[in-house]
Amino acid sequence: MSAPAAFSDIAKPSNDLLNKDFYHTVAANLEVKSKAPNGVSFNVKGQSAHEGSTSGSIEGKYTDAPSGTIFHYLHLVVCTHSSIFNAIDHQIILTPGMAALLMVYQRAGLTLTQTWTTLNSLNTKVELDNQLAKGVKTEILTSFLPSASPDKSKSAKLNLFFKQPNFHGRAFFDLLKGPVANVDAVLGHEGFLVGAEAGYDVQKASITKYSAAVGYSMPEYSAAITATNNLSVFSASYYHKVSSQVEAGAKATWDSKGSNNVGLEVASKYRLDPSSFAKASLLLFRYRLAKINDRGIAAAAYSVLLRQGVTLGLGASFDTQKLNEAAHKVDQTVRMTNVKANIEKVGASFTFEA
Repeated sequence: MSAPAAFSDIAKPSNDLLNKDFYHTVAANLEVKSKAPNGVSFNVKGQSAHEGSTSGSIEGKYTDAPSGTIFHYLHLVVCTHSSIFNAIDHQIILTPGMAALLMVYQRAGLTLTQTWTTLNSLNTKVELDNQLAKGVKTEILTSFLPSASPDKSKSAKLNLFFKQPNFHGRAFFDLLKGPVANVDAVLGHEGFLVGAEAGYDVQKASITKYSAAVGYSMPEYSAAITATNNLSVFSASYYHKVSSQVEAGAKATWDSKGSNNVGLEVASKYRLDPSSFAKASLLLFRYRLAKINDRGIAAAAYSVLLRQGVTLGLGASFDTQKLNEAAHKVDQTVRMTNVKANIEKVGASFTFEA
């Protein structure tokens, strides 16, 4: 029996359907992935926002996979003693006129990831899996920003993940600020999920936030109700895999400290063939500027695998109340000759993977 989803992933199927693979959020996006023969993988990202700002990063990732070396004799008669440790298993074998030691040494392995961004920020992450105990994963994250003030130029975080059948717990520690701890846990049984989250400031000795969630998850469908922001923002979502080609989902959100209006998002996904799919979403919400307005934002996306390792996507968002105005936002990975003059923002997004 596998561990349940993490607290932040209780509503993941519907959130992915509503938010993932929509390409209108940035004007241009480029991502190149490659892997060296020695196992080091590289990921170069760059994007340009609609406002004109650009950002990018280069990431290197090395994984030292767990491995072991076994030394043994072929003629073993009696095993009189054995002991098991986290990394070393050994047996002492005694036979008339001979003593032998059988030892198995296992290297637990680690994953090292380093990222350098265009903001001149150097980020490092070290992952250790199943070293402290079975089912425990440890992450150490550091960040260094030379251009910032001394009190903001460095950060260090420690994350702990613990997975067992029917249980998934996480703890996040910001070691240089506070320190602050955020913990969450999820219990699962036959598809039912119950989880809670809390934040604690050690220096102030106070709880900084708390949330709760319940859900039900099956391969074909899932539903979740979450209460975040100190149980003040409530969301209900569902996801349904109608068939191998069609997916549908929706999410409703209500802020008890804001207005009495409920935000509603609906989305669907249709897989055209094994290498392409189309998505559509509609966001109905109310927000406050000088007054409360009703808005309906529609988005559409298309993704296709051009060839092995090369993916392109097309995306557009429209204000359904202003379809006759030049206020629409379109992002696309290829320049189209029939783009109408009322489109004011055009972008590109490519993903290459070698």
